[in-house]
Amino acid sequence: MKSLIDPVVALAIEAGQAILEVYSSDFDVQSKDDRSPLTQADLAAHRCIVAGLKALTPEMPIISEESGLPDFNERSLWDRYWLVDPLDGTKEFVNRNGEFTVNIALIDHHAPVLGVVHVPVQKKTYIGCEGYGAERRDAEGTAKKIAVSATSSGPVRVVGSRSHRGASLDAWLEKLGACDMVPMGSSLKFCVIAEGGADVYPRLGPTSEWDTAAAQAVVEQAGGRVVTLDGKPMKYNTKSDMLNPHFFVIGARDRDWLALLPDTE
Repeated sequence: MKSLIDPVVALAIEAGQAILEVYSSDFDVQSKDDRSPLTQADLAAHRCIVAGLKALTPEMPIISEESGLPDFNERSLWDRYWLVDPLDGTKEFVNRNGEFTVNIALIDHHAPVLGVVHVPVQKKTYIGCEGYGAERRDAEGTAKKIAVSATSSGPVRVVGSRSHRGASLDAWLEKLGACDMVPMGSSLKFCVIAEGGADVYPRLGPTSEWDTAAAQAVVEQAGGRVVTLDGKPMKYNTKSDMLNPHFFVIGARDRDWLALLPDTE
């Protein structure tokens, strides 16, 4: 798997360049069936990544947010496949706040074992790979090993979705007490946890599997955890739809974050 890291990073950066070309233009925004936004940047990155992965591993299936979802009867037979979000954070892209990413993950037996998250505007790339660990690379390709915080801060550093909040999260934050809540877009929230910049990310709203897989690999290889509300690792390709259950991204493990959930969860 380690031999795949550099080619996949190169693909993510290439897709990021395609995204930035659109980002700097007067682009159009369409709506998908679920009313989420779609731009030419999503499609350009999708084409770039899918073509590259097919050339790199022609035998391996690919699921991208911008391609049709194979029937579960077919994909339930897959042991390994690529799971891609060509542009995670299209709302952030449209709002031009820079908080969007390119996500490429390799799933092996329902778990993300390799993940690359590229941040085009920041020219940073986060990598997590079993047997390799986790690192952040800058624009020149210089790598720095990253790790989650060993203990939580006071006040606790919480990252959350810029687009989704809701009563469940508010109730959890109230039970948590003193905290710094930083809203952020896309899978950047995972990456901030992975490099020790925040303690926990509670996600009590909707996400899809391509939103989280690559960044989950980064967090887990940096020593963190991504768990559903029963405390078990989040799994992939186990059912017909692509919606994730609610989950927590945990960096610092010195507190029982799940114990603060409202009784209704």
